[in-house]
Amino acid sequence: GTTRNIYTETPLYTHYFTMATTMETDHPVSAESIKSLFTEQQKFLNHFFDTCDWTLIENFCKAVLECKGTVFFSGVGKSGFISQKVSMTLVSTGTKSVFLSPTDALHGDIGIISEDDLLVLVSKSGSTEELLKLVPYAKAKGAKLVGIHSQPGCKLAKACDMDVHLPLMRELCPFDLAPVTSTAIQMLFGDTCAVAIMQAKKLTMDEYAMNHPAGRIGKRLILKVGDVMKVAKDLPTCSPDSTLMTELVNLSAKGCGCLLVVDGEGKLGGVFTDGDLRRQLASQGANVLDMKISDIMIKNPRTVDPNMKAVDAMQVMEDPKPVTFLPVVEDGVLRGLITLHTLISAGL
Repeated sequence: GTTRNIYTETPLYTHYFTMATTMETDHPVSAESIKSLFTEQQKFLNHFFDTCDWTLIENFCKAVLECKGTVFFSGVGKSGFISQKVSMTLVSTGTKSVFLSPTDALHGDIGIISEDDLLVLVSKSGSTEELLKLVPYAKAKGAKLVGIHSQPGCKLAKACDMDVHLPLMRELCPFDLAPVTSTAIQMLFGDTCAVAIMQAKKLTMDEYAMNHPAGRIGKRLILKVGDVMKVAKDLPTCSPDSTLMTELVNLSAKGCGCLLVVDGEGKLGGVFTDGDLRRQLASQGANVLDMKISDIMIKNPRTVDPNMKAVDAMQVMEDPKPVTFLPVVEDGVLRGLITLHTLISAGL
């Protein structure tokens, strides 16, 4: 008449319970017990690698590559979160993909699916009711269906046009219930396939950056000098015939730390910095104030083109001798000014 607890009779539960009660430690968590869990998880993942049918995964990748429309992912619970993540990975690596909530799909959102689309249904058991309900309606829309599961011969596999079985020995959970190994395998499968598809499409670094404009890699590969420069109308410019005395206020008024010397056509003749002012005063005294800018300016300064990548302009600033600003010139005409502070502020 004694009630049995089948979960506490599993070999893995017995192993962990024995290990926890016999371990020489005052704390229930130790480096040894954690290492044992990771070792077990590694064994379960190795089972996936050792028994996986790579042809099924090849067929899945080909189906994604051949999809003329959108690759939709759908799942419930933990599998739903994994589906969202894999879909986002595909999008960021050059494949049009969207996560579709199965519940919302059955209440109108299925209208987004067309015959050119691929619908990927992710379920560990392959018997998730919400996904199975979605199958006939998605088929009626003409979409191709792919079932991702860990249960051979499941309902989802039979209902879809193709399926991928992800071998699972058991969950790391001592009760073999909490999806902690199956979700790791699903993520591993989805993200690795995304990279395979990315390579097959020969996605370039520039194309990848276009999908990540706010990230540092995107900024370094997308932003051009013209995107971050101060434009010419906001710069301290002066005539080569002006004297230093008349341009002192201009030198410091706009916070650039320099004067940009241009002729009547707007062509850059040279630059004069506040550092140059200090050096000239130290060597020539107050007499320098009456000199023409053209006589004391730096001629033929380093410049950059507005179409140059901003990250390359930063390299020009550093080599051969570091400077903190560069005039932006196009066909000899001053277009703007780029500063080190501006580049750093832009996240480069």
